[in-house]
Amino acid sequence: MSLRVLGVDPGLTRCGLGVVDVAGDRRATMVDVGVVGTSADQPLDARLLVVANAIDDWLDRHHPDVVAVERVFAQQNVSTVMGVAQVSGIVIAAAARRGIPVALHTPSEVKAAVTGSGRANKEAVTKLVTKILRLQEAPRPADAADALALAITHAWRAGSGAAVATSGPGTAALTPAQKAWAEAEARARRGR
Repeated sequence: MSLRVLGVDPGLTRCGLGVVDVAGDRRATMVDVGVVGTSADQPLDARLLVVANAIDDWLDRHHPDVVAVERVFAQQNVSTVMGVAQVSGIVIAAAARRGIPVALHTPSEVKAAVTGSGRANKEAVTKLVTKILRLQEAPRPADAADALALAITHAWRAGSGAAVATSGPGTAALTPAQKAWAEAEARARRGR
């Protein structure tokens, strides 16, 4: 049994999308990767529609168990933060319409999960994503690699290859996909 995660590196100019299947032994396999781009010359509503249509297509084509989105973080450039927040909202709403759980991860969480350092640069993330997924070539641009890193991070943090409690203190925050994953792992450990 594997967990399929759609990672989304939200952006209005470039939105990275990456689908990864992660097995119980934490072995990750890339299913698809891409970037949806819009031009700053287009009106905002047209740009958001391009991204929304692409997200709908990816969700309907790949049927992820969960969607992992990069959490908006403080930045000096307000227009960049606004675009990221707008795209994040589109992604979250599209997943919610389909009943797909959404998880948010900060850039430092993703860097730490993939490279071991929350301060790693984009090149280090791309290099390790390429190695983890056993790819012949690095995913480009960086937004694509970041989306794959988000998907890997979520699957690994959600309990792939590790025991996750399905009841008791602290488990109310588990998504239905996380609970199902943890229950399947527990059955496998019991030999069922």
